[in-house]
Amino acid sequence: MARNLSDKEITAFRRDGVVHVTNAIEEQWMQKVDAVIEQQLEQPSKWGNDGNPGQAKDRMFTDRYLWKSNQHIRDFVMQAGCGRLAGQAMGSNSTRFYFDHLLVKEPETSAPTPWHQDVPYWPFNGQQICSVWVALSDTTIQGSAMEFVRGSHLDGKYYMPELFAAREDHPSSWQLEGEGERVPDIEADRDQYDIVGWDVKRGDAVIFSAWILHGAPGNSSLTSRRSAISTRWLGDDSVWYPHTGADPTVTDDDVSIAAGEYPADDDNFPHVWNKE
Repeated sequence: MARNLSDKEITAFRRDGVVHVTNAIEEQWMQKVDAVIEQQLEQPSKWGNDGNPGQAKDRMFTDRYLWKSNQHIRDFVMQAGCGRLAGQAMGSNSTRFYFDHLLVKEPETSAPTPWHQDVPYWPFNGQQICSVWVALSDTTIQGSAMEFVRGSHLDGKYYMPELFAAREDHPSSWQLEGEGERVPDIEADRDQYDIVGWDVKRGDAVIFSAWILHGAPGNSSLTSRRSAISTRWLGDDSVWYPHTGADPTVTDDDVSIAAGEYPADDDNFPHVWNKE
């Protein structure tokens, strides 16, 4: 049975834009994702982003949109309970799935995950859009667990996308076309921001709004990989919003909905959970 959020956890999410949920996902699901990560490290999909291919250290790797081609990821999305957690956190009556995102930082990876806001990257708008980031490894802040600017989901800001593992011929160079104001240099003035983060255990989840500013340091561990899977969720008020600089994986040419409409497209954004 999927875990339910407590009233305290729901209140924290809506107030802060983020909540740490312990023991969120059962071990059987994480083992399935572990196997997929090893496969993708060896043979990334066309949506992979590998900062240092083949290396056991100093490697920041991501891959995404595997749910249609990989049964383990599809089963995780549909059955592990992330859609339920997302819906309860957002106060939505239902959730639809957007995409899966594998995230790996090998030991001694200096590259940070830059401070950013998710919603400008995605062709959606609405307040009920969130991620459920599930730790596949015990991870400290120093080991690249995520940090957040608490409450920044409520400040009305829309930020320009930031490149991850910036380099020439970047596979996500489409992000450079995005609009918005520049993300402030949070690292240069951390004391001026209400930054929160948690050391996490395998199976913990961090649920966060697509509007909150967040990032992560590099992985300073000499021996431990930081691995996670983040699933992205759409609630009742989300609408299809294709725009310049948005992720081109799913575009107007792929969907059966028009701009401004609720994403009732089961082929691309399957319905996963209804409030009981």
